[in-house]
Amino acid sequence: MTQVPRFDIPADRLPALLCAMPKAELHMHIEGSLEPELIFALAQRNGVAIPYASVDELRQAYAFTNLQSFLDIYYAGASVLLKEQDFYDMAWAYLERAAADNVVRTEMFFDPQTHTARGVDVKVVIDGLHRACVDAEATLGVSAALILCFLRHLSEEDAFETLEQALPHRDKFIGVGLDSSEVGHPPEKFAKVFGRCRELGLHLVAHAGEEGPPAYVWSALDVLKVERVDHGVQSARDPALMARLAQDRIPLTVCPLSNLKLCVFPDLKAHNLGTLLDAGLVATVNSDDPAYFGGYMNENFLQTFAATGLTAQHAWQLAANSFEGSFIDDAAKAGYVDRLNATFARFSA
Repeated sequence: MTQVPRFDIPADRLPALLCAMPKAELHMHIEGSLEPELIFALAQRNGVAIPYASVDELRQAYAFTNLQSFLDIYYAGASVLLKEQDFYDMAWAYLERAAADNVVRTEMFFDPQTHTARGVDVKVVIDGLHRACVDAEATLGVSAALILCFLRHLSEEDAFETLEQALPHRDKFIGVGLDSSEVGHPPEKFAKVFGRCRELGLHLVAHAGEEGPPAYVWSALDVLKVERVDHGVQSARDPALMARLAQDRIPLTVCPLSNLKLCVFPDLKAHNLGTLLDAGLVATVNSDDPAYFGGYMNENFLQTFAATGLTAQHAWQLAANSFEGSFIDDAAKAGYVDRLNATFARFSA
């Protein structure tokens, strides 16, 4: 386990430190960063009819209480994305916000099936998103990469078709993931396609243990052979699983405000992020679908720390974990941790 340096940070400086510290975001669905204003602008640009009369009416529709009702709105919002420039504009809007939150590395999920099902070519999707990633590195100082996610409520055959469509663009994404409705769609449903992706040398991650049981996390680890577990908060219900995650240094990409919005926890004070950290797990903080869940990275940090009483040491650990858990080389990780330490030193009493 990484040794956490001791920093003497005055309590009143902690919120500013949380915002200023460099951090990586490892769990963010780019379609979930679509703000109502951009949805309306793209709908107008593309002549797409959407079932909301105004930006305010659409914002009110964001008052969902479970994963499925959220997904229904999420897919409706994505219907305005048709051209390469639409995907670029969506990604660029997120990347600007990420830079403002001092996110220095982001590994963004995208859902090609959401778009190919509407007749949008996967090349259009990937080219638009990738162009934004390239520009972000050049002009925002944000290192950005893409992870292709399979929708788990669809078939494994559909996932294989999506993979084949995407492979000509293999140089523009770094890995694959598994998202959408978790309950009733265990990870092992996608064992074969993940096996193929492993043969191709792609990084492997999967959503598990958000609303699903610890058994889904075990399956993601042992059947899919994932390198990172997305969400994973239900792991705390299984001591043997907690020990495995800590021993193997498997990162968990935790999304506190998402968990609150989807009622995974009754309130943020009840969130188990501190429990995961104190057990030695490589837990991280992420925004998931920030336009829908009420906050980007810094808002997740600020609200979670205010509610739970986590400390500056936890803050350092979360940021360091985000770099450890990212798919970058060791030299880049070390460079980011040096920047992290410099920021903490600046805030020390």
